[in-house]
Amino acid sequence: MGNPRNVGILVFDDVEVLDFAGPYEVFNVASESANPSPFYVYAVGISGQPVQARGRFVATPRYAIENCPQPDLLIVPGGFGTRPLLKHDRLISWIAEQAEKVELLLSVCTGALLLAKAGLLKNAPATTHHTAFDQLKLLSPTTSIVKDRRFVQSTPKIYTSGGISAGIDLALHMVEKLAGPDVHAAVVEEMEYNWLRKP
Repeated sequence: MGNPRNVGILVFDDVEVLDFAGPYEVFNVASESANPSPFYVYAVGISGQPVQARGRFVATPRYAIENCPQPDLLIVPGGFGTRPLLKHDRLISWIAEQAEKVELLLSVCTGALLLAKAGLLKNAPATTHHTAFDQLKLLSPTTSIVKDRRFVQSTPKIYTSGGISAGIDLALHMVEKLAGPDVHAAVVEEMEYNWLRKP
């Protein structure tokens, strides 16, 4: 392995806690499970200010979207905070720009709505939280909604996952894909996670 891949995880007000904390834990444990470390994981905010996630959980991003290291993987989580962000033109433009630059773009839960708003799910299969299937279809009418899988490869570089805990499954899939089965096994053991191999 060469330099670690940068894993940027977006955080914002009313983000679902496990949507970002689950994948963060997976990639962070993976970063500690191999030498050299395969990942450098960090939180990215719209600004550098603390955000209040669901349940008044406060998280402080390490970087803002304007000054973060270029992600190799970008994770866009969900939560009720995605709804007002559908009108945040700068963030939507940034996500669209990142889609051209990153190696992989991953969404968790209703983070898929932001990808759809950015025009990234046209004519592609995708999934999201089960309560947001209709909203995803409204935002991206040509998207094929997949309702029975934990995560879906939407394009060669974009993956979408279902609600909340499904982001852990997608993150573990990426650890195995990018860092190999030994690192994946070490993460599963450390987290004591009953990971199902099927998506």
